[in-house]
Amino acid sequence: MDSIKVTGIRGYGYTGLLPEERTLGQWFEVDLVLWVDLQPSGKSDNLDDTVDYRQAISIVKHLLKTAKFALVEKLADVIAEDVLKIKFINKVRVKLSKLSPPIPDFEGRITIDITRSL
Repeated sequence: MDSIKVTGIRGYGYTGLLPEERTLGQWFEVDLVLWVDLQPSGKSDNLDDTVDYRQAISIVKHLLKTAKFALVEKLADVIAEDVLKIKFINKVRVKLSKLSPPIPDFEGRITIDITRSL
């Protein structure tokens, strides 16, 4: 199966377990893999025959800005559900990273990695 990778979608959001995370917010980053048959558009050179990945970017940015869930797992799942509604997408992988989680003495990131399909 063919795929389109969209990486580095960043947004400031309000998802997190702690109340201050849902009030003050924090930065998130999302990478997507969109599974789609690219053969029709490869032959036609026509956007109507493939995924307009700008839609997926728009969905992710909107959800990052507006969602207020306790768990990043929930946010990743909702992103996957909404992206799967885009025409031609059969399967999606969502890697959602919390870039600066509020964990003492931890300077890394936390990443949720899920794959969903129709």
